[in-house]
Amino acid sequence: MKPISIQLYTVREEAAQDFPGVLRKIADIGYKGVEMAGLHGMAPEEVKKILDDLGLQVSSAHMAMPTPENISQLLDECQALGIPKLISGFGPDQLATLDGCLAAAAQMRQAVELLEGTGISFGIHNHWWEWDHQFDGKYPEDILLENAPGAFAQVDVYWAAVGGVDVPAQVARLSSRIPLLHIKDGMIDPPQPHTAVGQGKLDMPAIIGAADPNVLEWLVVELDSCATDMMQAVADSYRYLVEAGLGYGNK
Repeated sequence: MKPISIQLYTVREEAAQDFPGVLRKIADIGYKGVEMAGLHGMAPEEVKKILDDLGLQVSSAHMAMPTPENISQLLDECQALGIPKLISGFGPDQLATLDGCLAAAAQMRQAVELLEGTGISFGIHNHWWEWDHQFDGKYPEDILLENAPGAFAQVDVYWAAVGGVDVPAQVARLSSRIPLLHIKDGMIDPPQPHTAVGQGKLDMPAIIGAADPNVLEWLVVELDSCATDMMQAVADSYRYLVEAGLGYGNK
């Protein structure tokens, strides 16, 4: 079993009103970690103290694509918060052509180079547009990873399913590159709103079981939207993963 984190984009609306209060609720549920998605006006040092006091680790963060222009700022924030993994991604237009995919991979290679020696690794997060078309038999996800060998993949299992692929098979195939899984669930059609993990269409035991346990480090719950109360869905998702023996937290 792997520890369970939560992508804080999930609770962005609540966090905009009371970020410390939301972090306390997440800790009370039992989550072991958080994946950062903005600081809601707080200083990184303030947030780090709250996380430490609550016993929450920082598994990773979604941040801007590292460039020579922003790398200093990104590193300052990563180091203040203790972020070990920085994750970015691409929009559908950039991955609509082979040339676009190759240009995106070049951005990834630069990001890896900019983070070299810092102890922070770089990865990409997918939506469905990395998986719903191919170029010469290769998905955009493949082209990105093949042309940026220093980057890792944070596979969003729900969006991969929306893209039309066999998710356990793809997780198994790319398992050597996947230290983080975005654990998200829903009905697939329509693709939103999402459900609590375990209440949608995805076979989470098969998906998580397809990952390499020697590479996978965290299960990161993320719900982009939810038809029910979001904090309840966050709690239900955690409870499902623990009770199914798929992950663990602090409770």
